[in-house]
Amino acid sequence: MSFDHITYTEPDFTSELLANAPDAKLAAVVKDGVAPENYHATGIYPEYFKIGGRWMLAEESRMDCLAVYEEGRIKIIEFRRLKKGQQVVLGRTEDGSEGIYVHMHGFSKPGESSGAFAFRQGRSRETAYTRDYVELYELLRSEKENGGNILWVMGPACAFDSDSREAMAAVIKAGYADGIMAGNALATHDLEAGLMKTALGQDIYTQEIMHNGHYNHIDTINKVRECGSIPEFIRKYDIKDGIIHACVESGTPFVLAGSIRDDGPLPEVISDVYEAQNNMRALVSRATTIICMASVLHTVATGNMTPSYRVVDGKVRPLYFYSVDISEFAVNKLLDRGSLAVKTLVTNAQDFIVNVKKGLGL
Repeated sequence: MSFDHITYTEPDFTSELLANAPDAKLAAVVKDGVAPENYHATGIYPEYFKIGGRWMLAEESRMDCLAVYEEGRIKIIEFRRLKKGQQVVLGRTEDGSEGIYVHMHGFSKPGESSGAFAFRQGRSRETAYTRDYVELYELLRSEKENGGNILWVMGPACAFDSDSREAMAAVIKAGYADGIMAGNALATHDLEAGLMKTALGQDIYTQEIMHNGHYNHIDTINKVRECGSIPEFIRKYDIKDGIIHACVESGTPFVLAGSIRDDGPLPEVISDVYEAQNNMRALVSRATTIICMASVLHTVATGNMTPSYRVVDGKVRPLYFYSVDISEFAVNKLLDRGSLAVKTLVTNAQDFIVNVKKGLGL
């Protein structure tokens, strides 16, 4: 499923409303980190702003941020990054009448659902997912072959099982991952499994609880901290498998965002929440497909900084976003972001990634 199959249709800027629309109003920031009154907050869809008689697309957007006109283009900036003197777009209508136009239907396809009644329109345990898997395999192959950027977001469940660790590592080594985002737990238990074949003290294959196994993850953290870095730990202890090992071996960048309950943490874990967000957004800003598995915390965080589109080589294309979790509540938290922006699968993340490995023929 190449993204070329879904073409983007720009707004009709020759229409009477858009052609005659006024320029968007701008106001200068008076105090760092504080937006002017009546600021315009961005969403997930392509947004155009009329400046100097010309409609301009905000090429890199994210939810609940500000549109700033700077250096001849529209930049999307978080409140905390605002600097005194920056010119912020004002206005809270999105139909063009204030020089702001949100284009919600640029990727609409003929024959899409008319809204007629039907059973099981939501995504649940009863949903048929076979086609979703087939489309995902095709999408991943297309992204890899056509210069896309695939970002994976994972919770620790992905490292608790022998087969899922091996499957995710195979996906990374085969070039189907351009970035990994997780927390301290995913990396800790993956490295614990590489060192001791356990996760939280339980054998990752037999499920046998090891004597004093509750020490295993903190012993692992301690050893990594003594080594000074994850790569040095992998080298010193001759770790040969797992998700993080695959990242280090292949040079795949990873961001480990800390949380308030972290043990240790590992040296690479970013404890400053805004520094972690900055590093996450750096990976998100390059992604054309994002797959989130078994982590409500990181899925929602990633979703909030991910638009429904990406501009690649001057062309607007969809950004594909998947949320995979065994909990219907978890995946449905993002459904109100729009059908284009997120596709959900209610399933065990361990089974999911094993299916992906097999579906890609790895």
